Amino acid sequence: MKKSRPTLQPLDDYSGSLSQKVYLSLKQAILTLAFRPGERMQKQEICAELGVSRSPVTEAMARLASEGLVDIIPQTGTFVTRFSMAEISEGAFLREALELAAVERAAATITEEQLVQLRRNLRIQEALMQDGDLAGFHQMDARMHELILSFTGYRRLAALAETAWIHVNRARHLNLPAPGRMQATLAEHKAIVAALEARDAKAAREATRYHLNQLIKFLEPLAIKHPELFSNG
Repeated sequence: MKKSRPTLQPLDDYSGSLSQKVYLSLKQAILTLAFRPGERMQKQEICAELGVSRSPVTEAMARLASEGLVDIIPQTGTFVTRFSMAEISEGAFLREALELAAVERAAATITEEQLVQLRRNLRIQEALMQDGDLAGFHQMDARMHELILSFTGYRRLAALAETAWIHVNRARHLNLPAPGRMQATLAEHKAIVAALEARDAKAAREATRYHLNQLIKFLEPLAIKHPELFSNG
């Protein structure tokens, strides 16, 4: 019997135009593997579930295709793209380059107010970890990285980093929850913040590089464990 897919996030949870809301709901479902790699996305079912016509769904799928999250095959259908270790490795490389440059700059310019934001974020992460709230923890994890990127003063940097990281972010859901990973992640985050508090650019770079590389180490065996979800490219 076919396993039922989790329901899509309600459109009321998002802001923007109707097509924007549909896009965000579908993207969230793809990133969290509610839609599995290689799965066909049934437009009629999506329209019925979200209560919309085909037009905003078609627009949303076109946008997802431009981001490499779906493949639209004429006369056949729309399919969630399979993972590619080449794309994951490239995304990780680009994200690391951006984050190392950002954390080095932040170490030289960070203000006490910005440090307060990071410390507050760590306290929330710790509470979420203790509660076993994996989804909440990862939201605050992402927020911490966004904060550090924003401290550079470059407004587009966080969006560029998110784009680079999109395939890594999707693939990591295959390995969640990894035992002890939340605790290890929090410790790595604390090391980054400690280096920023010390205004130590070298230590901040090293702590950030170590943190980012841990996730890649978790992802590398996945192509062997889940070959049906990966392409050959």
